Amino acid sequence: MPKHLQKDLEELHRSLLRLAGYVEDAVVNATAALRTRDRDGGRRVIAGDNEIDQLENEVQDECLKILALHQPVAVDLRRISVVLMITTDLERMGDLAVGIAERAIALARPPYVPIPERIEGMTDRTLRMVRLSLDAFVNGDPIEAARVIRADDDVDRDNDEIIRELVAEMKQSPHLVEPALSLFSAVRHLERIADHATNIAEDVIYLVNGEIVRHHPEALGGG
Repeated sequence: MPKHLQKDLEELHRSLLRLAGYVEDAVVNATAALRTRDRDGGRRVIAGDNEIDQLENEVQDECLKILALHQPVAVDLRRISVVLMITTDLERMGDLAVGIAERAIALARPPYVPIPERIEGMTDRTLRMVRLSLDAFVNGDPIEAARVIRADDDVDRDNDEIIRELVAEMKQSPHLVEPALSLFSAVRHLERIADHATNIAEDVIYLVNGEIVRHHPEALGGG
């Protein structure tokens, strides 16, 4: 690999990790604000979204410059395409974190809908998926990536169970319909964050093995 290309790829890698750090913080802080009904915490997440958008643009610009200047092929081209895909998923995670923060602010005023206990476990599982998908990318670890993909089923089950609880709550307490819908939306955003972590894990497998597993779960095998 030419030295200039290697240097630019290393810088691209650092930029992506910087974006990932901002997004992970946004998700952590948004979910914390939701669980504690923290208005100020929610507002900080919303205010920080501009930084995420700016970093996304910077990473995409770096990718396009590398493509134009170096015309990479084979694994280098695959790496850049994966960075572009991961960047899109990270930016969408940031948007979803903002959505959760907005719901946290809405839920901080009465009437107060009970927050299902299962949300804590769902949040922990989702955050773990985000961290592990990024670790899998950093380490080039397709085995860890496959674990992330399988973990999405647990988050989906959490989502289904919490939605059932909220629907039952709305039927029993019609005055809580509005806040329950806000919580319903926040839970759906959390589930979508897990989906984007799954996308990143699938991209890692493609990067390392050249194997497209999206929409083909049988390609993961057992274990």
